[in-house]
Amino acid sequence: MMRRALIAAVIVVTCGWSSARAADAAFTQFIASLWPEAQAAGVSRATFEQETRGLEPDYKLPDLILPGRPATGAPSQAEFVQVPADYVRDASIARLAAEGQRLLQRYRPALTEIEKSSGVPATVMLAIWGRETDYGRYTLPYDLVRVLATQAYVGRRKDTYRNEFILSLKILGEGVVTRKDMRSSWAGATGLTQFLPSEYYKHGVDFDRDGRIDIWHSVPDALASAAQQLVNKGWQSGVRWAYEVQAPAKVDCTTGVPEVTKPISQWLREGFVPVRGQKLSAAEQAQPASLLQPEGIYGPSFLTTKNYFVIKEYNFSDLYVLFVGHLSDRMTSPLPFAMPWSASKQLRTKDVETMQRGLTRAGLYKDKIDGKAGMQTRAALGAYQKSAGLKVDCWPSEEVLRSIEAAR
Repeated sequence: MMRRALIAAVIVVTCGWSSARAADAAFTQFIASLWPEAQAAGVSRATFEQETRGLEPDYKLPDLILPGRPATGAPSQAEFVQVPADYVRDASIARLAAEGQRLLQRYRPALTEIEKSSGVPATVMLAIWGRETDYGRYTLPYDLVRVLATQAYVGRRKDTYRNEFILSLKILGEGVVTRKDMRSSWAGATGLTQFLPSEYYKHGVDFDRDGRIDIWHSVPDALASAAQQLVNKGWQSGVRWAYEVQAPAKVDCTTGVPEVTKPISQWLREGFVPVRGQKLSAAEQAQPASLLQPEGIYGPSFLTTKNYFVIKEYNFSDLYVLFVGHLSDRMTSPLPFAMPWSASKQLRTKDVETMQRGLTRAGLYKDKIDGKAGMQTRAALGAYQKSAGLKVDCWPSEEVLRSIEAAR
């Protein structure tokens, strides 16, 4: 009996090794097949061989599709699952703002020049740096080449990462950064201000004019590159990111979507009032804006300009933009948001997905099922609440989730 058990164990282990070897062989073959594309992109054979020799996939990464295993989704990023009060935590903002003020003085000449040429405020550049890597103090946990190779092999967005992997080899071949310093997030963003390799080539700026675009070690290069990315995405000089306003008591929260845009003057005529008695100039009132209510009818309300959505292209999250915009403001003003956040709870990602499916079936939601309670989801939720005779607050609560499930 003992002998049979031992033989069975050896067979299981041997099969496991064989399976692992087969998987690794297939990965190695896949990487080798990318050489023609890498060569066409300007990667030398020496660089390709050096950086791919012994390369192994990291199957612990999120957002992979692995045979025989349940599909893994992207991790629950804080900006999509935390309530605003937790994400835009005042203590964190205050700490980063104080450090940002010091850095504003330290890099004043470079920031002034970048701001003059790009139209992007120095405080916005610093806020992005602060949010992305805590001003360079946060060490990114992954090897960029391994992340991109794995995502290109078994990730949900293989074609995108295939190109990013090749471009990462191109960067290494140019000698701007060493493999050791080329750390990244699980999704392949790298450098002080978190760029994908393709973004590095699209938006990178050699501000210090040393012949290299170094977003890993050169703070001026990283900040100028962040500013250039915003410019390339449509940044408008002289325009604020958003204005905090007091919403009228009978506000229709379902209008809080990018498609509903009006001049700020019209929002003001409809009863929205800038907080703390702020007076807006004629030019500011002429700016088109959309309504943003991150907690539905609870918590602060904002009129968001074109530049709000430009920052949102850096990271597609309302809370990310609120963090960056507010941090930018706090570097020049100590004032927190005028309206406090409520004590609302955020539903789990899978519950928001269930809600989105129900709203889709009802014909109220046409965006992707991603478990993120963004602007479109909140507006669709408000429309459902109207149709179901519920309180219209545009906030994903357990009560409205139960109602949507019961309606099914």
